[in-house]
Amino acid sequence: MHKLLSLTVLAAAALGAIGVQAQDFPAGKPVTIVVPFTAGGPTDRVARDLAEALRKPLGGVSVIIENAAGAGSTIGTAKVARANPDGYTLLLNHIGMATMPGLYRKLPFKVESDFEYLGIINDVPMTLIAKPALPANTYKELTGWIADNKGKINLGNAGVGSASHLCGLLFQSATKVEMTPVPYKGTAPAIADLIGGQIDLLCDQTTNTTSQIEAKKVKAYAVTTDKRLTTPALKDLPTLAESGLKDFQVTIWHGLYAPKGTPAPVLKKISDALKVALKDPEFVKKEEGLGAVIANDKRVEPAGHKEFVAAEIAKWTPIIKNAGVYAD
Repeated sequence: MHKLLSLTVLAAAALGAIGVQAQDFPAGKPVTIVVPFTAGGPTDRVARDLAEALRKPLGGVSVIIENAAGAGSTIGTAKVARANPDGYTLLLNHIGMATMPGLYRKLPFKVESDFEYLGIINDVPMTLIAKPALPANTYKELTGWIADNKGKINLGNAGVGSASHLCGLLFQSATKVEMTPVPYKGTAPAIADLIGGQIDLLCDQTTNTTSQIEAKKVKAYAVTTDKRLTTPALKDLPTLAESGLKDFQVTIWHGLYAPKGTPAPVLKKISDALKVALKDPEFVKKEEGLGAVIANDKRVEPAGHKEFVAAEIAKWTPIIKNAGVYAD
């Protein structure tokens, strides 16, 4: 009985300590956001902009970025899954959270159960672009060109699991036309070869394509959102849906996560800080400059975020499996 009482007292003390730590969070310690991609890329840029916007609502603590790239974002994601669940190590990842379960037959973590969901940050639209010498000038003309060139079309991407790879898979599924995938080690060489005419088509994020479209180095046909964009260089581009490709919508969204088991009071503080950061004028301005749309729906709430990712997993897994493309 005495031993049981001692264990109960110890357990209560431990819970009390956790409660005090949660109440004090963040106690002057820096918060690290792990980005599972290399520095300088689109997701890294979002993370660095967000880190600045999170400082004030988190009491002025430092929010630092740690790049842990490799294996289609699984290395950095696994690192956060194993991290101490105290709120000081977070993950910022993109649509890969929904596509990894389909792309990898073995993962060292479970997307839906090994993380706490904190909220969606933004949506980055995609653009369908082509080499400058391609004869089609409108999406309608492009569909005719595709029909006439079946079996001869090269569709570039930035590597298996990349945003451009996923958009390309969905485009082929929607048009029911198989194209030859040409993977690159990143977006920059893919766009360089598109401009040079070595590949025919590419579907990639506005963060990567807007400047090329504005400079007229590539041909642009449509955006992948349900509404036209307001970005000056892209405002005249129709959506794929209005161009005739019904129900084709894909954006590269970004979300914030914590390790499973992070105390609820800590999660609330981070989630509340995120909502404030998403309304920060400087952050909004930077994101709009990248062609991104700040999240302002139920996905900014943890429950809405988790529900959304589950729906995205259900959407992408059969598309990936039907293509028979795996990253492991």
